[in-house]
Amino acid sequence: MTPLEIDLFPCRSDNFGVLLHDPVSGATASIDAPEEKPILDALARRGWTLTHILTTHHHGDHVEANLALKQRFGATIIGPKRETIPGIDRKVDEGDVFEFAGRRVEVIATPGHTLGHICFYLPEEKLLFAADTLFALGCGRVFEGTPAQMWTSLEKLAALPDETTVYFGHEYTLSNARFAKTIDSDNAALLARVEEIEALRAAGGFTAPTTIGLEKATNPFLRAGDPAIRRHLGMETASDAEVFAEIRGRKDRF
Repeated sequence: MTPLEIDLFPCRSDNFGVLLHDPVSGATASIDAPEEKPILDALARRGWTLTHILTTHHHGDHVEANLALKQRFGATIIGPKRETIPGIDRKVDEGDVFEFAGRRVEVIATPGHTLGHICFYLPEEKLLFAADTLFALGCGRVFEGTPAQMWTSLEKLAALPDETTVYFGHEYTLSNARFAKTIDSDNAALLARVEEIEALRAAGGFTAPTTIGLEKATNPFLRAGDPAIRRHLGMETASDAEVFAEIRGRKDRF
């Protein structure tokens, strides 16, 4: 099967726009719809026509362009069952499966950032669209759910194959990197990655995508069970969920 093509570009102040395109059928999906003009510009640059919008959650910076793009292209909007999504055509939840351009797309419910947040996983391509659940060296703020819910959601994503490529919703990585060093300062893999990120951002590059394996090795929000982090926090006997909640709270105050 011909590989899918992916176009990554900036939207708003720090959102990522992502287009997923099948060169055989011409099917093109926007992962969320943060802003109309950058999405239209990317479509025009590539010569693609939008057929789908895959919505992860209801926040305005992820659905702002839903209705305008649907009106312009007639795109089918697929999104979380548990949230109110503008223009939605198909509501999906944990365990649901649908096809995009002949590929299997699995829906993973990841409550925490919002109560109905979902991620889209293409197992054959080993592609995950994590939006505001998992970032490079970070995770989303817990706005609607609980830290325990968010930890459970992150555990689901961490269980995916290490080689899974992860696209995420925001370019927060430099700030995340600086925070990560305060939690996991003896992690050589993290320190090396921080240097790479600082150089990449200084040159204007994007830090997306990442991989599950890289995040498991360097992202403190996936490393609540790590003995060094637990010692640093003085939480050697706490549960992983409690350690995660402490890390998330420290990031909120960072």
